[in-house]
Amino acid sequence: MATTTPTPADAAAAKADPRAGKYLVFHLGGEEFGIQVQKVREIMGVQEITQVPQTPPHVKGVINLRGKVIPVVDLRLKFTMPAIEYTHRTCIIVMQVAGPRGIMLMGIVVDGVAEVLQVAGTDVEDTPSFGKEVEVPYVLGLAKMKGKVKILLDIDQVMTARELARLDLAAK
Repeated sequence: MATTTPTPADAAAAKADPRAGKYLVFHLGGEEFGIQVQKVREIMGVQEITQVPQTPPHVKGVINLRGKVIPVVDLRLKFTMPAIEYTHRTCIIVMQVAGPRGIMLMGIVVDGVAEVLQVAGTDVEDTPSFGKEVEVPYVLGLAKMKGKVKILLDIDQVMTARELARLDLAAK
């Protein structure tokens, strides 16, 4: 009986890329971003947001979600993109994120939601190096799909632990 020696490609296929899976794709400006579907709790239209004093400009405030107060961050402003007027396509994605005191809910304002995509590990490339001065720990990788590049985000890393602690206190 003949045996075959596994190739490096076989080993790579056996060890699945943890970045593979279902992603909710949304727009910020002309760019498309993806976040893991398992982190998404719901998608809603923009509603009244109560501002919290002395928070950074990207922290829009808090909303009351069925009796639970959750912080809301404008992702466009967090990523230092220019502010725009909210439209009928603007929405809040309610996410479950790992905060300093455990799991917390947080809303992120995006320009619009596009679709849910199944991303294979072979579709994802590592984030290129932008040099020592530019770190992007919140980018899981870049997915090449449908002729476009989608930036896959690690939503737990988008906000720093310090920012999340502040948001957690603001929501109390």
